[in-house]
Amino acid sequence: MSAAKPLLSLPALPKPGARIDLPTLTGSADALALAELASQSKGRLLAVVTASAADAQRLLEEIPWFAPGLKVRLLPDWETLPYDHFSPHQDLVSERLATLWAALQGDLEILLVPASTAVNRLAPTGFLAAYTFEFKKGQKLDAEKFRSQVTLAGYAHVTQVVSPGEYSIRGGLIDLFPMGSQLPYRLDLFDDEIESIKTFDVDTQRTVYPVPEVRLLPAREFPMDDKGRTHFRQAFRERFDGDPAKSGIYKDISTGIASAGIEYYLPLFFDETATLFDYLPADALFVTHGDAPAAIAAFWNDTRSRYNLLQGDKARPLLAPEELFLSDEAFFSAAKSYGRLAIPAKNKTGDRPQFPDSENRGLSPVLPNLAVDRRSDDPLGALKSCLASFGGRVLLLAETAGRRETLAAMFVEHGIKPEASADFAGFVDSDAKLALGIGPLQAGFALDKLALITETELFAGSPRRTRREAARKASFDNWLKDLTELKVGDPVVHESHGIARYRGLVRMDLGLGEQEFLELHYANEAKLFVPVAQLHVISRYSGADPESAPLHTLGSGQWEKAKRKAAEQAHDTAAELLALYAARAARQGHAFAFSENDYEAFADGFGFEETNDQAQAIAAVIEDMRSGKPMDRLVCGDVGFGKTEVALRAAFCAVAGGKQVAVLCPTTLL
Repeated sequence: MSAAKPLLSLPALPKPGARIDLPTLTGSADALALAELASQSKGRLLAVVTASAADAQRLLEEIPWFAPGLKVRLLPDWETLPYDHFSPHQDLVSERLATLWAALQGDLEILLVPASTAVNRLAPTGFLAAYTFEFKKGQKLDAEKFRSQVTLAGYAHVTQVVSPGEYSIRGGLIDLFPMGSQLPYRLDLFDDEIESIKTFDVDTQRTVYPVPEVRLLPAREFPMDDKGRTHFRQAFRERFDGDPAKSGIYKDISTGIASAGIEYYLPLFFDETATLFDYLPADALFVTHGDAPAAIAAFWNDTRSRYNLLQGDKARPLLAPEELFLSDEAFFSAAKSYGRLAIPAKNKTGDRPQFPDSENRGLSPVLPNLAVDRRSDDPLGALKSCLASFGGRVLLLAETAGRRETLAAMFVEHGIKPEASADFAGFVDSDAKLALGIGPLQAGFALDKLALITETELFAGSPRRTRREAARKASFDNWLKDLTELKVGDPVVHESHGIARYRGLVRMDLGLGEQEFLELHYANEAKLFVPVAQLHVISRYSGADPESAPLHTLGSGQWEKAKRKAAEQAHDTAAELLALYAARAARQGHAFAFSENDYEAFADGFGFEETNDQAQAIAAVIEDMRSGKPMDRLVCGDVGFGKTEVALRAAFCAVAGGKQVAVLCPTTLL
């Protein structure tokens, strides 16, 4: 996006204390407006408070697409309910600390904050400054002093670093995963000097690339050093009546343990807390997005209700909502000193001008119905009519590169030939009347001479999953990703010691502070305690009968013999498979050809959205059928998990490709 060619007619930026209401913006035009406002602000921070966390996440993806050079960050929510008995995920804490630090350093142009997050009371700005350290290549470093520094910052010592907030010291190597960092760092010491600093991969533990320095943010949003814990205990005794020794929270903090849910006692660690406004520069622009005031009022009411419901627990006394959050009145009173902009909530389409009739360049009209009608003689008739009546330029957007190729084939089949577009700036600077590109926009919009149309408009009503809604691709391996997958008594496999039974989690102090371990029982009542940080060495037992899984004997060499025997058998099997697949690859199979549009029309007839596993199975099967090679695939799944939908799609492709299909199934089931 070129700053010299704004696409929206936006008002001049408000002066401190003034407020300006922007016109209602449809689709993803709000992201474009914020990108242009940031470019117009010339270095002034835009603090955008959104009505929901989903809006903030959407804007985080869309704004950089319009203006890739902008520094945009999200201050994420803890994703816990007020007064919950569990703490936010460490990755969220890491992102929060990194964002707050960037705001303090002025290394930020747009700050996105959900309404429920904006009213949180925060650690004082001096806390981040006091507990943040930097290490540079060539710097002198005393290992014991380093250990005390990172412990002061709240980092946990582990045997192997896997997540933010952890460190490990092994001779002259120091592994460190700073909060706010995407990768951990490995410091290589030569005597007492940092010889090199390199990032490394958590899974392989191999270094990736060197860096000149590393910044170490605190591991938590509150101090857990002696001073911080002493302040907490004193404030706890002053704030709550009764015997503090009967409170688990008090006892945990006294022994150096950060209890689950301790974040809702944050004010007890400090003399005074800060608010979001303490992290903003005085000349910042304050933007409310959607119905943020109503969202803050609703959050405040919900918090008050939860406080009234839970405050009776004497063992876990609660701080009043006013001590943890700003009320809606206090929040907007504090915001009055800033220049303020308001982006109103999106109205219903009925009270917006219809595309392409609007002549107001600052108002984005509603796009007409552009949905593809698969059952029509001309499925793209609505889109063609729109393109014919609109006098401006149009950019069609696919969600992914694969979807772009699918859409391109469909457009060509029906006489629409868009040019290729690499990005938004390239399209704006080009003369293309119609182009097809890739973009993360959730919904399209139109201006007076430019329109952006997404798959949301083209496939409105179809039970298809968008890229944003799709869950992370499922993994087919057996590695345990979370402790919740283990039940007491389950057989597991340790990669070095073999089959054992899991007997739960235990806490032990081996001189480096209390840590959690998995307790594994082997043959002859032998026990092995595995640190939670080494969970990756444990996998599920995949034998036939878990109840009768054979336990191995520790130190007997039994497991090593079993692995060698399995490796030999695998080698023999691999040789047989290699010969089989070599012969199969030399053969020519049948390549099924069919119309992509006809297939999509058939698939739209299914009433349910595919699961991730279904979508992967369908894509793999169709790719096999199109490849022209002999097929070798078995689709497995439990009853009711959607195998029939996979089979019917394959049957359609086969019939459309000129072959007959026979469907065999047990009559008692289908």
